[in-house]
Amino acid sequence: MHNYKKVLLIAASVLGLAGQADAADKLRVGTEGAYPPFNLVDARGKVGGFDVDIANALCAKMQVECEVVTSDWDGIIPALNAKKFDFIAASMSITDERKQAVDFTDAYYTNKLQFIAPKSDTFKTDEASLKGKVIGAQRATIAGTWLEDNLGDVVKVKLYDTQENAYLDLAAGRVDGVLADKLVNWEWLKSEPGQGFEFKGEPVYDNDKIGIALRKGDDALRERLNVALQAMVADGTYQQINDKYFPFSIK
Repeated sequence: MHNYKKVLLIAASVLGLAGQADAADKLRVGTEGAYPPFNLVDARGKVGGFDVDIANALCAKMQVECEVVTSDWDGIIPALNAKKFDFIAASMSITDERKQAVDFTDAYYTNKLQFIAPKSDTFKTDEASLKGKVIGAQRATIAGTWLEDNLGDVVKVKLYDTQENAYLDLAAGRVDGVLADKLVNWEWLKSEPGQGFEFKGEPVYDNDKIGIALRKGDDALRERLNVALQAMVADGTYQQINDKYFPFSIK
């Protein structure tokens, strides 16, 4: 309890000072809007999802107004660096390659990669069984990169501009399986199109840390976001958002 109170007091102090100094701030948040349940555009055209709720809660802690902007995944880092928005909340994996172009906050959840395929297919995930299969993944993602690096000479890798299009081809039988974030697959498997599909094998990559991306050198904003995230975890705000989307912790 002492540590809990200490975190809250420190966070309140830092966030309070930040709010006083930057009360007039308006920050723009970049997200994809095509990656449910993390970010999506609903039937009314409103952008929402776990990432967006986290971003809005961070902005509330920092006492700043935030506007959410959508961007194609392929161009989301160039758009950040072109100052189309101030930070990215779009389930972006923290990688050494991306760190050359952007900076990251502390991780706000942890991901795994896992295959899904039809329930009717035995679909073993060893190399011998996968040989010759067509596997889909979203372009410029950890899943797509992992497939190319580890199974590029075993399977035919088919990359898509959005995760939704990968699922459409899986449902239509145009690919044998899909490799994607386990939590995103979990969401799709609950949907009507996903009813005939299931997870296959064990996760192939199980320590994928997800962070918020900022322009390199934007240390002041990164610190404010990290302090806000710590405060959200300490006061239960993070858990409330987690529970809205998942019946288990993804932190």
